[in-house]
Formats: sequence, C-alpha cells, structure tokens
Amino acid sequence: MEPQGIARGPPAHAPKDGPGKPAVPQKNAYARLVQKHHSGRFRSYLNHIAQKLQLEESALNDLGPDAEASLKSGLVREALSRNGVQAQCRSPDGGLQLGPENPRENREPSFARRQPRKRDPSAGKGEEDEVVEEEDFTPNRHGDAAVLSSVRQVWGSQGMSPRQDFSPQKTSSFEEKNREEPWRSSRERPVVTGRAESFALPGQFSTDLSATTTRKSVHLSPSQTQGGERRGLVRPRNNSESARVTPNVDRRCQLSESLVDTMNVPECRMAFRQLGTPRGGHHSACSTPGDKKNRNKPARGRKKVFEAYMSKEEVSAGLKRKQLIQGPLRINPKKYHEAFVPSPDGIRDIFIDGVVARNRALNGDIVVVKLLPKDQWKVIKPEGGDNDTEAAQESDASRNSPGAAVLNDPAKGDADSPDVIIEAQVDDDSEDAESGQDSSREVKDLRALSLGAGEKGRDPEACGVHHTKREDSPKANDPEQFLQKTAKVVYILEKKHSRAVMGSIRLLTDRNSELFKKFAMFSPVDHRVPRVYVALADCPPDFASRPEEYSNTLFICRIVDWREDSNFAIGQLAQSLGQAGEIEPETEGILTEYGVDFSDFSPEVLQCLPQSLPWDIPPAELAKRRDLREECVFTIDPSTAKDLDDALSCKLLPDGNLEVGVHIADVSYFVLEGTELDNIASRRATSVYLVQKVIPMLPKLLCEELCSLNPTTDRLTFSVIWKLTPEGKILEEWFGRTVICSCAKLSYDHAQSMIENPDKVFTAEELPPVSPHHSIGEVRQAVLHLNRIAKQLRKQRFVDGALRLDQLKLSFTLDKESGLPQSCYVYQYRDSNKLVEEFMLLANMAVAHQIYRSFPAQALLRRHPPPLTKMINDLSEFCSQMGLEIDFSSAGALHKSLSETFGNSKYAEAKKAVLTNMLSRPMQMAAYFCAGVFEDEELFHHYALNVPLYTHFTSPIRRFPDILVHRLLSASLGSGPALRMKKDEIQKQADHCNDRKTASKRAQELSADLFFAIFVKENGPLESEAMVMGVLNEAFDVLVLKFGVQKRIYCNALPLVGFHFQKLGKKPQLSLMWEPESTEQDAVQQDIAIFTLVNVVLRSDSVPLKYSAVLKRPSREECGTS
Repeated sequence: MEPQGIARGPPAHAPKDGPGKPAVPQKNAYARLVQKHHSGRFRSYLNHIAQKLQLEESALNDLGPDAEASLKSGLVREALSRNGVQAQCRSPDGGLQLGPENPRENREPSFARRQPRKRDPSAGKGEEDEVVEEEDFTPNRHGDAAVLSSVRQVWGSQGMSPRQDFSPQKTSSFEEKNREEPWRSSRERPVVTGRAESFALPGQFSTDLSATTTRKSVHLSPSQTQGGERRGLVRPRNNSESARVTPNVDRRCQLSESLVDTMNVPECRMAFRQLGTPRGGHHSACSTPGDKKNRNKPARGRKKVFEAYMSKEEVSAGLKRKQLIQGPLRINPKKYHEAFVPSPDGIRDIFIDGVVARNRALNGDIVVVKLLPKDQWKVIKPEGGDNDTEAAQESDASRNSPGAAVLNDPAKGDADSPDVIIEAQVDDDSEDAESGQDSSREVKDLRALSLGAGEKGRDPEACGVHHTKREDSPKANDPEQFLQKTAKVVYILEKKHSRAVMGSIRLLTDRNSELFKKFAMFSPVDHRVPRVYVALADCPPDFASRPEEYSNTLFICRIVDWREDSNFAIGQLAQSLGQAGEIEPETEGILTEYGVDFSDFSPEVLQCLPQSLPWDIPPAELAKRRDLREECVFTIDPSTAKDLDDALSCKLLPDGNLEVGVHIADVSYFVLEGTELDNIASRRATSVYLVQKVIPMLPKLLCEELCSLNPTTDRLTFSVIWKLTPEGKILEEWFGRTVICSCAKLSYDHAQSMIENPDKVFTAEELPPVSPHHSIGEVRQAVLHLNRIAKQLRKQRFVDGALRLDQLKLSFTLDKESGLPQSCYVYQYRDSNKLVEEFMLLANMAVAHQIYRSFPAQALLRRHPPPLTKMINDLSEFCSQMGLEIDFSSAGALHKSLSETFGNSKYAEAKKAVLTNMLSRPMQMAAYFCAGVFEDEELFHHYALNVPLYTHFTSPIRRFPDILVHRLLSASLGSGPALRMKKDEIQKQADHCNDRKTASKRAQELSADLFFAIFVKENGPLESEAMVMGVLNEAFDVLVLKFGVQKRIYCNALPLVGFHFQKLGKKPQLSLMWEPESTEQDAVQQDIAIFTLVNVVLRSDSVPLKYSAVLKRPSREECGTS
C-alpha cells in the first residue's frame, strides 16, 4: 500500500528539458491533509494539485533569474487559481500560504457570486488532468463532514477562517440567475467527457477563428503563431489539445510568453471570466450542433460532453450479469444537478451527480446506470446534514405545492380521498390517501414493473415489511451507512418524458456570431430540462428586432435532439401559448409538458358512440340484466361533479340484516375492445382533474350522459351486492350486470347533513330532487344505515392493520365570470367521504378476488410496496430523537402509533400533519400490474390497505384500468367475451397507466400551484399560523396550516442581528436574534425547532406565479421576554 500523502509517481507531463524540481513547500499542507483522509477521490485530487504545483514551479524556474518577479507571482497565482486555490500571503520561508476559494460549506445560492476558475488555454493537459477530471472530488459537494472539518483545521493553522456569511434568499430572481449562469457554481467542475466542448458560451465559441488568431499574432513569435491553432492557443474551450503540442515547441514558451500574451488580450480575458462548465450544471454552455465550423473540425477538435450510449447488446448483457441497473430517473426539482434511480436493494436511492452523469436523460425516463467505483460514492453526513438529507428526500412535487401531494386524487370512489378542487373535480385513489403517498414516489414502484417478467425471481423479502427496531438499524461504526451508491447513465431504455417543455425565448448574447443570426435560446420553466437552441425561423417574425416584447411570452418547445458534443439540446418551437402568469396559457403549457392529450376526439372515435339520440337501453340488453330500477339507489358526489360513475343502495331485510349494493357505470358496454374508442381511452388512460376543468378520458357523451348515473334515468351498471350484518360482516356476495334508475343526486354536504342530524325531517328545499317513487325519508334512512356499517368496516380495517395518512389539501371557489380564485381553504374530510370510501374499497377488494380466481394469469391488480427501508429507518431514528414513540414495524402499527401519540391539544392535528408529510417521503406509490408476470403472490400485497389482493373497479369513466377489470369480471361471470390481451400486453398497458397516472397527478398539483399563486397575488399578503417541519443551518421549512402550503424561510431574508444553529442532543435548532424595534430595546431571541408554531406572511413575488413566505416578528411575550 502506498504511503499516504505522497504523490503517486512523477507528473504525467513533466518538462522534458530537465529533471523534476524539488516539491514546493506548499505541498506539505496537502500531504498533511492526505494523511488525515482516506478517500481515494480526495487523495487523487490533492496529488493532482501537488503535481501541477510542482510543474508550475519547474516552469517558473525555467524562466531564469532575469524574469520579473511580478510575472512569476502572476503565473503562480494563475496556476493556483486554476486549481481552485487562492494564494493569500507569503509564509516566513517565502512560500505561498494556501487558502480555499470559499471554505464554507456548500450553499447553492452562493455559487452565483463566485467567479469561475481561469484556465490557461496554452497550459498542457496531461494524463493527470484526465485522471482528476474523472475522479473530480469536491468535499463540499459530497458532504464529507470529516474532510470539511480537517480542511478547516488546515485553514486555521494558516491564519484563515471559513466565511461566516450565508446564502441569500432563494428568490425567483436568484433562481433565474442561477440557471442563466450555471458555470459559476463552484461545486461543479467539468468531467473529462465534456472537457473540450464545455468551455465556451453561446457566441463565444463562434468567434471568428482567423480574426482571433490575427489579433494574437501581434504578440506571438512566428514560431508560436505557426501551428497555434493546433495547440489551442486561441481556442480556450479546448484545453486538452495543448497536451498534443509538437515536441519542438518549448514548454517554457507555453507557460510564459503564450500565457502572458493570452492574459493581455482583452477579448480572451473577458472570455476567461465566463469559462468553465459545471459538472452538474443545469445546461452549461458549449458549442451548438448548428455551428458548421466546429461540426467540420477533426474529431480531436470536438471533445464529447457526454459519453456515447452502450449498445443494446451490451446493456442486455450487463443487466443479466447485474453489472448494470435499470430504473426510472428522478431529478431533484430544487437542485437540478442531483438525480436518483431506485436501488434494487430498496435501501437508498442511487445518486446521479450532475448533467454529464445523467447523459441526456430527462426526468421520468427509464434509464440504465453503471455504478461508479466505491471511492466515488457520495458521502452522507453522519448527522444527516441538511443538504444531503434534503437532497435525498426532495420530492418531485414543488415545495410550493399545497401539501406534499396537494391533489392526492381526492374525489369520491375507490376509497379515494376527499374531493379537493372546487368540491372535488379530481381523480381518486383512496389508497393514496391511505398511504399518504407523494406523487414523486410512483416511480419507485415502477422499478419492479419495468422489469416485467424479469422480476419473477425476485426475493420476496425485498418487498416485505421491514422492522425498524433499534437493533435492526445499522451500527454506528459501520462506514457503509454513510455512503450512497453513485452511478452514471449509460443507456435510455424508454424516454418517458414527453420532450415538450414550456418556457421563454431570448436572443443569444454575442451579436457578432454566426449563431446569433440563426438561433435563439429557449429557457424552460422546469429547471430540470436543458436550455435548447431553436431556429430563429421558428420564432415570431419580429422577435429578432423586438425581443423585449416576448420576454413574458410562453412558448412550447419540443426537444428533437441532444448530441454527445453539446450541453444544449436542439428543439423546435411548437406554439406560442400567451402571457406568463395567465391561467389558460399556463394550464395549456402544463398539459403539453406532461403529455396530457386535450385535443378533440376524432370523427373515428365519435363514430363508435351511439348515433341515434336520445339513446335508450335495447330491450334485449335489459333482458340479460338484473333489474334494480325499483330499488332506492342514489349517488353521493361533489356538488360540481358531472361524471357520476358510482351509486349506492341499502335496504333493511326482514331478518335484521341489510342488503348493500355498489353500482358502477357499465362503461365496457360502450367501449368495446379493439375499437378506436378503446384505443384512445387506453392511450389517455385517465381523466385529468384540474382546478377549473377536467380533461376527460372518454367523449363527453359517455362521461356526462350515457354512462353517468344521472338521477331518474335508466342506466347500465355493474353491481356488487352483499348481505351484511349490522356489524358489517359479509354473509353473501353477488356480482352481475344490472340496470338502475338513481332516485337522487346527493352531494357530500347533503349526506353529511343527514349524518349529523339523524332525527331531522328534511324538506324538499333542503335536498336535491328525489324520484317520486321514493321519499326523502327513505333516502335519509339508507344513508344512516350505510354510515353505521361504514364505521364498523372502517374500524375493522384498522384493527386488521390498515394505514391512513391524511394530508392537507386545498379547495378553491372560482369566480364564475373571470375564473379567478375567490377563496381557498383546506378541504375537510368528513364522515360522508368516509362512507363512500369504505364501500368503494370493499367492492374493489371483492372484484380483485373474483378476477384473480378466474384469470390468475390475466388479472389486472394493484399493489403497494412497503416504504423504502433506509428512509423509514432514518425517520424512525428521527422520531426517537424527537421523543416520539412511533412504531414503523407495519402499516397497522404505524397507524396505531400516529393515533395514540398525538392527543387532543389545539395543535395536535398540526403536529400530525407535519409528521404525516415526513412519512409520505419514504412511502412508495401503488401501481397496476398483471398477476401473470409475478410468480410470488407476496408481491401482490397492498401495504397501506394491508390486503393480499386489490384492484380498481369503481371508476371506469375516468380510469382505463377499471374498464379492463370490468371486462375480466364480465368474462368471469360468463356475461361477456374473454379478454383477448395476453399477460405481456396487459402488463404493458399497466405500465402505461402507471405513467399516465403519475403525469396526471403532477399536472393536477401544478394546476393547484397555479391557482394558489394567483390567489396570493390577487388577495395577498396572507397571514397564517405555520408549524416548523424542518430545520437547516440557515433556513427552515414550515407547513402553513391555513392553506396546507410548504415553504422555506431563509434567515438572511429576515431583519436579524444574527442567528445560530445548534443541535440540542440531536434535535436541530435555530436561534434567531431579531433586531430591536427601538434603540432602548434589546434584541429578541426566537428559537426555531421542529413543531415550533410561528406566524408567517405569504407575499407574491415580482416574477409571475412566485410567492414567498416571510416569518413575522414575534412579540416579546411570545419569546418569553419583557
């Protein structure tokens, strides 16, 4: 084993004109650092710097004693600057003391203030450069606390101390700056694959080469001018070429005259200040693929930014040998240089560090990754440091989203959560509410389904419930617990991202370049998508002459290519949407970006519908069905709902038991397999419920008329009918096709009023119209019976181990004329919602068993894997540190703990909401699958519901999987043809439905974001109580209780004298010292910890659709001072 602190071998490109010179004194400091740290990446990085310093010192000595001292000093400083080190002062022995450029911890906002390292375009780039670019280790980026601590010790020994300033508030203006100038990020440096093309900005790389050469030749000798282009003297973006200088070129000239001349040329000096491409930057500058000059250069003149993808054969072989890993890519929306892929062990996601490592994959793509060597894995701070913990837990939902999953499909059926937007024009999924799932976690569950039949051999233990007792947690001295596997993308299996993005256009910066005449720059709103070159020909005709008029205009751009040698993609402008911040343009952009088909249905699709209207049920069809038109059947839905796809019935039997029916619209009668209507429904897969409208899966004629269970109208249904005891025990069960005639359309409010006033005699004016064949009293009594049984069913479900995590969800009321939000409030989930939920769940479970018994290879089911092991372990430890005794061993134990831990205090529900939000992060999303692709039934298990089999049957108007389930159920009863789809086709359709559901959820969340941002703008500032849900070094996160909004508050945005972060035990706490309101008063101290109650103000920012949370100054009484 080589000794630590010693450079491994001589410099790779040591001067050929003499032996190596003694190491400069500065090297000792690096040797001391290497002795303290055992990271291979860090050791390689330090050795590289030591070698470069030795090279520079040798070159300076070669200059001779007559060289000016200022020249030597300038060259050394330049060399140090290139290595990210500042020369602060002289040591007593005449050597330079070294200090860091920015010794404080990694703070993203500070990067925009840092100037990039200058690079010497003529300095040779040898093998050690190649090694370091591959190894590229930055202690701050990976959060190595030990490295940071020791580095600070060295700084302290040299009379240096880390900066104590803090990052500015992440306002929208900063975010824009950070995106426009990503190369300023100090934490990210180019890797070897992107070296050549990563040092030029749009317009810079297109500078006339001959003109630049002519300007430089004034300062160069003839020998230097000849072949200068080959050496890269005038193309600073291609530093690597200088490593290939011809042998007769004097190294001393490269490091002296050429460098000085280069630095003295104003054009080059300006360019150098902007050079450098971040390793993980958003979309760093490089030459555009449209640059004909560069396109025609030799291969060595155009280095690749990205690695070429592996071949399909290599990928297939690597996956079989388990050398490669596949999974969906999730890009952190707050830190777009960080991305993650699920790990097969389910413990901790695999980290993808930077745009280069992502290799042109976009969020949601199914990618194949290759693990990097272990010494390049990410180091997690032992104390769960802010940045790393936050990065690992960032969800796909924006922090501006109301709740972690603002629209967790709250509507009626399916046990689907409460109605949310405008009284619940939303999708459904009660199990989402059951598990508190975050929409971003759906991709976690897809990791198994994307394997298809390949998962058959998977160990069922990987999906089992993981106990998290103390003895099961990793040992404190186990270094593995502080490492996160790191990988790079080597192949894109499936481009799930639509490649359509919303954003704005602007002119390129260099008006003298050829590119300026041909291209414009498209900047996406979504920071996770690269900037895109678009042809000026695609832009509005007057854009080039009046670009300022389009600064606030939204466009849709479709990415058509992204080459290996470019950090920018190439795209085509598809359409102009309108002004940013307006509802309809923003909504259309959201729908397009997430691939939601909102076009009109084609004539071929409409031709599949009944052509003669009004439509009546054919007598032959009536004869095949059980006639329930005389029964007291009614619907309970949001008051604004138009697609009524489920109804309920309940009647008391002579023996004291009850007959309860769930009746679902028989959509499969109209949507026949293999028709154009079936094709479009399968492609759309789901209706999308936005705040102001619904994008339907099926034509309006079906959604709102022929299939909708409207009152006093005969409708075809599929029914599940049980004979139940008053306690909810099932005595008999029946499935079949029926026909009903709903007697009333009740809203949740109507049903809730009946439940809360069981003895009240309602008048006709207090309720909607009721069929003359049934009385108001009969409907009221049926609702009360159903509610009593639902309570028993619910109680038994939780006794049997089910889990429910309710999250705060927003509801809006809109102005009928303007469409703007008039009010906004957190939706209340009441007994009427729970009543519908219980019977939808019961029906779904009953149908799941029926179709699986009949078609075990074709049954379309829905599974919910357990939470991610590592994240749930971390959360368990956190709860213990907070004094919360939460049992994470099973879904039922978790539900019981949550119910018992929080009492009935005023803010008990707020505390529960905060913890529920934390619990949503490790939770995975439920997913559809075909039972035939799994051999192990343990994988069918639904974690949140704690049931072995589950499916979706109750919402066929708005979910395509329900239509497939109806077909399977019909075939199992002999009342319909067998499903023609094979198990592989069913699995493919299930995967597609999972994808569309994820996109639908995200579109719904963004719709809520849009309306809430407009509400803040129109009605703000808004004040509310908030509860702290996370504490960082210089900021803290709050849950705004009045609106369910999560926001981050930055300390430097507050009028503070100062602030102090500490850990009391292991509990993080920020102490804020408020400026006194008068000179006679002292500063007021306010302590911020998790579950602290604070008051905040939400204010609209100057940028459209952005708003900030500001902490209100506490009173002296609140802080306990007089």
